[in-house]
Amino acid sequence: MEKMNQAFEKMKMLVGMEVEDEEQAPEPEDSSSFSFMDDFNRSCTLSTKQRLYGFAICFVSGLACTLLSMLVFFNPVKFGITFTFGNLLSLGSTAFLIGPKRQVTMMLDPVRIYATALYLASIIIALFCALYVHNKLLTLLAIVLEFGALVWYSLSYIPFARSMVSKIMLGCFDTEF
Repeated sequence: MEKMNQAFEKMKMLVGMEVEDEEQAPEPEDSSSFSFMDDFNRSCTLSTKQRLYGFAICFVSGLACTLLSMLVFFNPVKFGITFTFGNLLSLGSTAFLIGPKRQVTMMLDPVRIYATALYLASIIIALFCALYVHNKLLTLLAIVLEFGALVWYSLSYIPFARSMVSKIMLGCFDTEF
């Protein structure tokens, strides 16, 4: 059991959570000085084990939805819905690890605010095209946009990855000889 606790402590440090006793009650503070996200974050108190289970369940469910969407690839409406739902589950899974407040703070960080906006807008566009427009071509284009935005958003968490990919793409598609 001690080895399991040590493994949980290492996982906490790995994902950036504070390592402290889980039995400690949070210090009472003046509630009028907190924003909505602080209140929401305080009410979402899960143990490390629960956080890891929540992450694993959401991530595996999101991955399964994304992979199962390939079965309905030739029906773009169903494909768009399952692919987007899988992306949302996978994105939400990280909120279990780092907490919803930190997740939103990291998404709205000035380094990745445009990537986040593009990714969320592409999700909305894909769902709009799949649910309301019912145009297969537009839905497929929206899914391609969503996938590209997901890659760009994911690269924003890796230092210098976006600049490296930009330089590689410019080098590959440069028309000057």
